Amino acid sequence: MTSTQESAALEQRAGSARVVLAGGGTAGHISPLLAIAHAIRDEREDASVCAVGTASGMETRLVPAAGVDLELIGRVPLPRKPSVDLLRLPRHMATAVHQAGRILDSRQATVVVGVGGYVCTPVYLAARRRGIPVVIHEANAKPGIANRVGARFATAVATAFPDTPLRGARVVGMPMRREIATLDRAAQRAAARADLGLELDLPTVVVTGGSSGAQSMNRTVEAVVREVGEQGYQLLHVTGRGKELRTPEGELLRAPHYVQTEYVDGMEKVYAAADLLVARSGAATVCEVAAVGLPAVFVPLPIGNGEQALNARSLVAAGGAQLVADAEFTPRFYRDTVAPLVTDAARLDEMTRASAAHGVRDAAQVMARLTLDTALA
Repeated sequence: MTSTQESAALEQRAGSARVVLAGGGTAGHISPLLAIAHAIRDEREDASVCAVGTASGMETRLVPAAGVDLELIGRVPLPRKPSVDLLRLPRHMATAVHQAGRILDSRQATVVVGVGGYVCTPVYLAARRRGIPVVIHEANAKPGIANRVGARFATAVATAFPDTPLRGARVVGMPMRREIATLDRAAQRAAARADLGLELDLPTVVVTGGSSGAQSMNRTVEAVVREVGEQGYQLLHVTGRGKELRTPEGELLRAPHYVQTEYVDGMEKVYAAADLLVARSGAATVCEVAAVGLPAVFVPLPIGNGEQALNARSLVAAGGAQLVADAEFTPRFYRDTVAPLVTDAARLDEMTRASAAHGVRDAAQVMARLTLDTALA
């Protein structure tokens, strides 16, 4: 075969990359899904990409807004304990697998990529019946049940963390938005602080419980907020929607060098503005702060199956972050640990270097290449 013929054959194969991505429910699943989808399009403009979700998840809003086609199937929770839902599971699963199969057929899928969530299991099973290869990305150190099922027959399995127990998995990091993956904190610091209403030259700690907020973390901030102005740093407090701190008279709580907001649109601004982040340790947050080299104190969510503490483990071991239980994130802990740390430039520099050395910025591109290679094999 001549080089011209090889090029023509390659182009023909590239045109056959028809990718169906499955995942949804929460932003923790949808964000990496969208990052992979955009990276696939960047890698191959002629690749066909669509996503599969359920009507009850955040994907109904976030996926179309990101310019990615969305198909819907029925939601099939997988009960962990005996219940009526367990008796209904076979019928609901069969219906969802049939719906997923119709989508794969109509899209002429050449590869399925799953990132976890209830929607994934039926899509994985439908793909297996059709001999369509499955590529899985697991964001959490403790894998979800859908990805544990799919990993048994997947062509390729990738993880965000090095100690995720899925057989044959390779560590690629967390696919993330381009604005975060390419962030230069130092270059964007002044603009981010100005945009967030902060002083440009003060050491800055940001406390956030995520978009929905964390009342336990908010109570600790409320107890120490009046001390901030005397200690040579400033505090940005992202309270969560509807959880702003108020005085007994109903006014927004104010104090010197303290700024509160319910929500920040674009976490890259928070990462650029902060010298130290205090936050929950969802998989995306842990991977993003490592990628941008931001020191952190993680306060894992105290409910669930303990995955948030596991997510933080490798970055803490590397020296880029500290970990404290939710019940121990008290005013005393804040005074003894957080306040001294944000003004300790040498210690923050050490944590910055350790975090950046541990971080991965190109996971979306790696997943895109892995997906395309699988689709065109």
